[in-house]
Parts: sequence; structure tokens; C-alpha cells
Amino acid sequence: MATRTDGQLDPGDGQADGSAAPEFKPYHHPAAGWGAAKSVTEFMIGKEKEPILGPRAIVKMNHENGGFDCPGCAWPDSIKGIHLDICENGIKHVTWEMTHKRVGPEFFAAHTVRELATWSEFELENQGRLTEPMVYDPATDHYVPITWADAFETAGRALRELDDPNQASFYTSGRLGNEATFLYQLMARELGTNNLPDCSNMCHEASGRALQAALGTGKGTCDLEDWETADALFIMGVNAASNAPRMLTALAEADRRGAQIVHINPLVEAGATRTIIPHEFLQMATFHATKTSTLNLQPRIGGDFAVLRGIAKAVLEEARTDPKALDTEFIEHHTTGFDDYRAVVAATPWADLERQSALSEAEIRRAARVYRDADRSIISWCLGVTQHEHGVDTIREIVNLLLLRGNLGREGAGPSPVRGHSNVQGNRTCGIDHRPKPEFLDRLAQVCGIDPPRAHGLDTVATIEAMRAGRVKVFVGMGGNFALAAPDSAYTFDALRNCDMTIQVSTKLNRSHLVHGRAALILPCLGRTERDEQRGGLQETSVEDSMAMVHLSRGMKKPASPHLRSEPAIIAGIAKAALPGSTTPWDHFVEDYDRIRDTMAKVIDGFEDFNRRVRLPLGFRIKQPARELVFLTPSGKAEFSSAELPDLTQEAGTLTLATMRSHDQWNTTIYSDNDRYRGVKNLRTLVFMHEEDMRERGLALFDEVDITSFARDGSTRTLRRYQAIPYDIPRGCAAGYMPEMNVLCAIGDYSTQSDQPIMKNLTVRIERSG
Repeated sequence: MATRTDGQLDPGDGQADGSAAPEFKPYHHPAAGWGAAKSVTEFMIGKEKEPILGPRAIVKMNHENGGFDCPGCAWPDSIKGIHLDICENGIKHVTWEMTHKRVGPEFFAAHTVRELATWSEFELENQGRLTEPMVYDPATDHYVPITWADAFETAGRALRELDDPNQASFYTSGRLGNEATFLYQLMARELGTNNLPDCSNMCHEASGRALQAALGTGKGTCDLEDWETADALFIMGVNAASNAPRMLTALAEADRRGAQIVHINPLVEAGATRTIIPHEFLQMATFHATKTSTLNLQPRIGGDFAVLRGIAKAVLEEARTDPKALDTEFIEHHTTGFDDYRAVVAATPWADLERQSALSEAEIRRAARVYRDADRSIISWCLGVTQHEHGVDTIREIVNLLLLRGNLGREGAGPSPVRGHSNVQGNRTCGIDHRPKPEFLDRLAQVCGIDPPRAHGLDTVATIEAMRAGRVKVFVGMGGNFALAAPDSAYTFDALRNCDMTIQVSTKLNRSHLVHGRAALILPCLGRTERDEQRGGLQETSVEDSMAMVHLSRGMKKPASPHLRSEPAIIAGIAKAALPGSTTPWDHFVEDYDRIRDTMAKVIDGFEDFNRRVRLPLGFRIKQPARELVFLTPSGKAEFSSAELPDLTQEAGTLTLATMRSHDQWNTTIYSDNDRYRGVKNLRTLVFMHEEDMRERGLALFDEVDITSFARDGSTRTLRRYQAIPYDIPRGCAAGYMPEMNVLCAIGDYSTQSDQPIMKNLTVRIERSG
């Protein structure tokens, strides 16, 4: 339970089952393998009781011929035609969606919102699939049934009666397909607002801004073929075994061919040691594990910039005597700003690099030797790099390092961000952007016959602030669990409750349905696994993975309820009610999604001939100009950044805390209180600490502690009676689970470079509970 300085409580602790005693035993086994197989079997057959549909779904997931895309992570599908291109978390995610449990009118009649607000996150989602639209009745504190027609009219009236369209905000999580995404942004912009916050605002906004500034593109340049030919892979701030488990296949294959793999992360995660790939049957049968790393470096939280600057410094020092250390021809022809960058690196002392990274010069030079010896290198990163004040500068430094040796525009080399949710990159490509480019708006106006607004809209943090101030009155959440995913839980809860109306499009019950506006709608939608039948027949939706591959997804299961509607159909229903004079053919679009794709092909760069290309084997890859050494930057070249090394000095007695997911969790969906790869059972309200930091505070395993964060504005937030666990993490650092710890990140604690909440850069004090 969390308290703010004003004493207000935040309901729900996220615990799946608080009855069993907590356990901790460090994990020393390979990632995946039989542990994953056992976990999947127990979950699929024991917990969700899906002995038939579960296995059937496995062979359809991520399959190019009539299969559906995993609704979990955005790792690309195999280019080798692997039939079982799956992972433990993906199977859990799909089985969780295919549950037989239902949440219908009878459930809501039996439980008030006040009662449900006391339930844990696990208990809420574990009730099963939502079955029909519901509207909140304030007189009884219950959700009650509403017809789709009345739901659309209720939502439409709330939007069309606003004094200003900017009093609405339209959020999306990363699971929304491309076609629904395009309709969603079209509705918002036809209404007259660019208030289109998304989960990228909290995750990879820093990546997009850094890559856009450096290379003229907001995406990475690598594909899976590059991963298969790289001589060196640098994996930064990524817990591959839990967050992108299919990456383990690429890492294992890299090790077998002799590539070097360097993991840079404060925690040595299971995926950074060894793995047994479940679809490699011989390896499973013989218990033969493959290494997934050559070197593991553990910088302090936020110390990645210093590590990268140190690697660059070592390479530049070597170039004084060995001209081959740099690709001088590439630098001269394709970059700008090199001389300034070389000067700032030379002026950065090794002592500063050691202090800011918490690594020795020798450790950094070992990584530099790997980079120097490799002809082709990829640097990949995730939220461990982005959710910091200096996330943009750190990613610019990644690009700097790649440019030094010409690791761009050729096979087996380049920047490769690891996106989280399955279509978060596609959402941005297809128009979910609160800062849209004028060229996109021009084409949207020409093709769709609307007059889209030109002023920038609100991102996630700004939307929360505007709701709390009363400037945003209607909030639409397209998927996800906004109330829990956002920072500063108490502040966000207040903001949502201050809305005139909240509208949530969801598959399952979650906290965002209980933290609602004065009026509220729950609109249940089809899941990725379910058949989407429209007037034009069985429909397919497309998604874009983290390496810019676009492919189709076709559900295979009968919908959980006959009352469910597809996301395009729900968007169209709201749009027709909100925009009664619209000339957009909303019904025409929904009848056949090919019609949406034909329109998208005229508006979105790279989507030309969309319907034909998306039906090719494996779909198609969106062209990346920077991959062809075409840089859409002001200079027309790749641009070095010369940012100064940030100062990470801590105040005495404080620690830097990072939030993260457990293994048995996907975003805000919690499957259990276990974290197998970190050796934890029956506990989520915990904090990992270095044993010396624990000893200084007189703490032992499972001792209860209070964690207080210190915001920039001087306010504090406290989580009470968490349990301390000694862990292999650098001194001065701590870590624990989101969403429970999101309360510690103040609404004003966001990066001035990316506007992202700094979820992995929190200053805290940890003291024994009184």
C-alpha cells in the first residue's frame, strides 16, 4: 500500500496470492528450456484449463500462413520458417486471452466498483473476458449493461458537445493493429485534436527522438538477417528472457557461429548467461545449454552513457596509432560533427567514466576490444536505457559509437531498439503521434478530405496533467491499463476521476475500469486470437514488429462473446456518433479492411501497394532511408552528438531505483507472484538491493522496509512494508516491480529530453519499517 505526503492511499497492491510465504533462491539454470516448458504446461492446463485450444494456438501463433501475431512482444517472426516460433510469455499471453472465464452483466451486478477497487490486479484480470458493453451507474456504484447503439451515442455525444476538441485525449496501448490505429487517429484529427498519447511516450520516446536527430529516422535500421550476420552484439538495458524471449534464439545462434555478445545491464539476467531453446528438440532432450553472452558488464543504474563514452574513448585512443580503428572514409563522406565529438571524448577523463559507470577502466576496455575487433556490430537497447533523464543523449552516444566504425548501412550492423508491445512501432507509423509531421498531415488532408489540426497535441504526462486540471474532459483508452501503466499513481487516479467521461476499450477487467470519470463506458473488443467476421468476410489485421516488418494476423478462435466488436468497428461507431456530418466512409471501411489499407497506402510512406505486399510470405519491410545511407537530417548526413557526460552523483544515504517487470508478468498483467529467473516466489512487494547497502541499514532477507522517493519539486512518495532481498546489483542501486512502484515516480519527474517518466532513475531512501 502506498501513501502520498498528504496521506491519501492508493488501492490495490498487485498481489496475486498473499497467503503463501515468500521464498528466494538465486536462479542458476539456463533461460527457457524445461523450466519454460513446465511453466507453460502448468499455466495452460492447470490454471487456464486449455488442453486443446492452447496447443492449437501455439502452432498458429507467429505463423506466416493464416496464423495470428502474438499479442505480446514485438520481436520479429522467424525468417527461417520455424513452425514453433514461440516463447513462454507469448503462450501465457495467448492462453490468458483464450480463458473460459467471463465477466458479464451478472458479475457487475454482484460487485460494486468500490468493492472491486479493493481487489488486486491479478484478481481483476483473472475474472476473465468482458462480454458486452457496460456503463457506470453512479446511483448504485455498479456497471450496468448498455446496447452498442446507446454506447456509441453516449460516447459520441460527450465528444461532440465539448467546447474545444482539445478537451479530449485519445490514448492507445501497443496492441492495436495498424488498420484500427489509422482509423483512430483519423477520428481524432477529424474531430480536431492531435491529443494522441500512447505507450511510446512512457517507453521508447527517447529512442525515436534520438534516432530522428542523429539519422533522420525514428526507427532502428536492423533486421533479423543483420542479427544473424553480426560479429558482435551489444545488448543494453534488456532483460531478454522475460521481455523479448525469442531474442534468445538469435543470441544462441550468434554464440554458435562465434559472434561476441556483450550484455550491459545493472542486473545479470538469466537471458544473459545460458539458454536452451524449446523448439530445438535435440538440445531439450540432452539438456544442452548454449551461452548467450561473452561478457557481462554491470554499470550503475543510468551509467550506460559513461560505458559507451568509455568504449568510444578507447577506440579513438587506439586510432592514434592504428588508422584502421576508425572508418575514416565513412566518417568523412556520411557524417558531420566528428571533430567536436572527438574533442569532447578526449576531454572526458577515465576517472570520470569509472565513477559515473561504476565500472573499471579495464572492464570498459574489454568491451571496447570486442567492438574494435568486430567488423560488423549491432547495438540493441530497451527501457533500461530510455527511461532516464539523459536517455536521448545515451542513445545518441550509441549512434556515435556505431558511426566511428561505419556500422551503419551494411549487413550485420546498426542500431536496433527492442520495442515492447506487439504493435507499438506500428501505432506510431500509422499516425499515433502527438507531434505529427506536416508532410503526413498534408497527405491525410488530401486523401481523406479532412482539415487536420497542425498544433502539437498532448503526450501521456501532459494528458494526465490536463485531466487533473480540468482541461481534458473526455479520455478514451484504446487497450492497455492506463491507470496502472502511468506514473504517479495517486495523481493519475485523481486525474482520471476528474474527467467528465472515460471510455475504455478492453478485453479484460482492469484497474482503469475502476478509476474512472464521472461517467464511464467499458467497450469490450475482440482479442488478437479471435475471428473477426465483418460484412466482407473474415478480416485480417496487420502489425509492424520492432524491425519494421509488416505482416498480417488472422484470429482462429470463436469470439468469447457474440457481443464483442472489433476495434475498427468500435472506432467507427464512436466516430459516426461524434462526427455526424463526417464524409469519411466509416461503415465502408469496417466492411472490408482492405479498403482501410488502400487508403493507408496513399497516406503513409512505405505502405505503397499495401494490400499486395502484406500478403507476401513474411509480409514486407518498411524502407529505412538511413539503412541506405540516406539521412533525412538538416545536414543530409548522420550527425554526431557532443553531449557532456551526465553527473550521477548521489546524495548520501540515497539509492537510485529502477522499476521493472517480473518474469511472470506482461506489462501490467500479472500472472502470479513469482519471478522464476530472479529466484522469487510468492512475493511482488519487494526491493532488490546490494547486500552491502542492506548491511549498512541493518537489513536481512525479507526484512520490511519503507521506500521513499524524492521528486524534483521536493515532494515525497512512500511505499511501506516492502521486503528487502539481497541481489547482484551495483552498490547504490535498487530495483523493484512496476506497476506497484509507479507510485514513486512523480508526475513532474520526466525527462526534459524525451518527456518520458524517468521510471528507472528514481532517487529513494530505504529504511527499516517502523
